[in-house]
Amino acid sequence: MKLLLVFALVAVAAAEKLDNLEKEPIAILRMDSTSNEDGSFQYQYETANKIQADVQGQLKQIGEEFGTVMQGSYSYETPEGQTVTITWTADENGYRAEGDAIPKAPTV
Repeated sequence: MKLLLVFALVAVAAAEKLDNLEKEPIAILRMDSTSNEDGSFQYQYETANKIQADVQGQLKQIGEEFGTVMQGSYSYETPEGQTVTITWTADENGYRAEGDAIPKAPTV
């Protein structure tokens, strides 16, 4: 019962936060994409609220199967005006992201 109450409180808080979001759609200032016959692709976009993304991907044989591996970056501006940039890779080793906003794992 306590768990249900916690979920209900979280839902109410999330709904209130969503209520405070901008009501108008955000304009897309730039959007480019390319798909190639070999299965590779690339896309970029930038929005009016200063969100940017750049992604590349390609097919790769992983063991006996093929999968899509991707890498890219995205950035956004905080309410304080600071730009946060994250670079990432998603491949057979999982998803890995790096950036100043992501805490670094302690070295052993």
